Amino acid sequence: MPHQFDVLIVGSGLAGLSAALLLSATQRVAVITKRAVHEGSSGWAQGGIAAVWDKRDSFAAHVDDTLVAGAGLCDLAATRFVVEQAPQAIAWLQSMGVPFSEEDGQLHLTREGGHSARRIVHVTDATGAAVQRTLIERVRQTPNISLFENHTLVDLITSTKLAQHRTQPVRALADQPNRCLGLYALDDTTDEVLTFEAPHTILATGGAGKVYLYTTNPDTATGDGIAAAWRAGCRVQNMEFIQFHPTCLYHPHAKSFLISEAVRGEGGRLLLPDGTRFMPQHDPRAELAPRDVVARAIDFEMKKGGLDCVYLDISHQPLAFLQEHFPNIYARCLELGIDISKQPIPVVPAAHYTCGGVLADLAGRTDVAGLYAIGETACSGLHGANRLASNSLVECMVFARAASQAISASPPAPTVPLPAWDDSRVTDSDECVVISHNWDELRRFMWDYVGIVRTNKRLERAAHRIALLQGEIQEFYAHFHVTRDLLELRNLVQVADLIVRSAQARHESRGLHFSRDYPQLDTDPRPTTLTP
Repeated sequence: MPHQFDVLIVGSGLAGLSAALLLSATQRVAVITKRAVHEGSSGWAQGGIAAVWDKRDSFAAHVDDTLVAGAGLCDLAATRFVVEQAPQAIAWLQSMGVPFSEEDGQLHLTREGGHSARRIVHVTDATGAAVQRTLIERVRQTPNISLFENHTLVDLITSTKLAQHRTQPVRALADQPNRCLGLYALDDTTDEVLTFEAPHTILATGGAGKVYLYTTNPDTATGDGIAAAWRAGCRVQNMEFIQFHPTCLYHPHAKSFLISEAVRGEGGRLLLPDGTRFMPQHDPRAELAPRDVVARAIDFEMKKGGLDCVYLDISHQPLAFLQEHFPNIYARCLELGIDISKQPIPVVPAAHYTCGGVLADLAGRTDVAGLYAIGETACSGLHGANRLASNSLVECMVFARAASQAISASPPAPTVPLPAWDDSRVTDSDECVVISHNWDELRRFMWDYVGIVRTNKRLERAAHRIALLQGEIQEFYAHFHVTRDLLELRNLVQVADLIVRSAQARHESRGLHFSRDYPQLDTDPRPTTLTP
């Protein structure tokens, strides 16, 4: 029997949990997440949440900073919508009990690269973790929310797919637009594929950082929602714009540990191994330039000097200041033998944020009726060609509320009996090494060919390898029982294909997409939209 709910939410980050809590008063909600509920990217966010809170700041300034960072491709309506809703989102988190850092009885605001004012609300240097802990506790106490941990999305069930596989036409779906009716999910504890049925499904699965060899993202960031939406018939937009965070800790035992943007906001300086400061030669904003500028500058200096890393120095700040503002960064570096109060931090750029995604409107609606995309999975138009620091968490909350309101106001949708997953014609694989080998190959050539600096030749090489991998993976998927590793690899290869196709379609250098073959800026920039 299928699991029946009013709303299915795939993903347990800030976007998914916020939507679940906002809907739970009137809807029966299932939150489906492929690992434990706390293991998404939101909990890794260090810096904070951007919102106009200071009376000396303004919505217009926040909008302008976002547009500048987005390099001419932000959607103005979406940007204004998020910026104007941001203070309400912060107030909602306060009402949930999030313990934001304060100073003299007021919220402490820090500043990050690309912002013209202090407007980053935070919980020391572990904002995402604090917000997630608070919301997870609330979700676990809410009767109308059912948590399905260790359940991996296999695919969405749509009316178009259903009609193609039914021998008898389904009257409720006749002459109707393509609609999402539910999904299949693999229960990792039993290896059984379960059917979930609901008139509304929200994709909040995060980004696709694991498509690259070096990333600040957790292992869960495999582009599941983007790939599933594409297969369901949704357009995707701006997938070429992958943000590389400039400062990931460079240490063999520090997997994916991020050194927050706020370190540079509080005066951290980037140095070469000999102690020379280099950012002023690349941009007048120096260390406070947007992330794409800083990442390319570091990449340039590393390639020019044959360096393994550069260094971020915050040692001029007092020890007490560092322990108060960056307790987690201070403690983690100290564990690895780096005392940031006395010595600089070795850093390298790493894939950090997927600025594009499933094309969605201001209510999170996609091209498929009943299917919504919010958070990093979506392309709302806010980020354009480059995300402004700390705009991501507030985007999650604003669109969680917008999607929840749209769902609550929508008329009843037709219900259709959904078929159980059919695995009667597949067998267990005895060659799982194929999956691990392909996973490793994909991430390495994406790093080498589709990284911070791109060329036509590199993109052609990547496209050729992706085509070969897609053939192998589809054959594997058709003949063997699904596993989480296979599903994640299938999604990553699909997302890699979308990234490369989008990069090949953009004949200019803009924001996070830098091509040696097209170093100029187009005078009339347009979003890159791909249609299935």
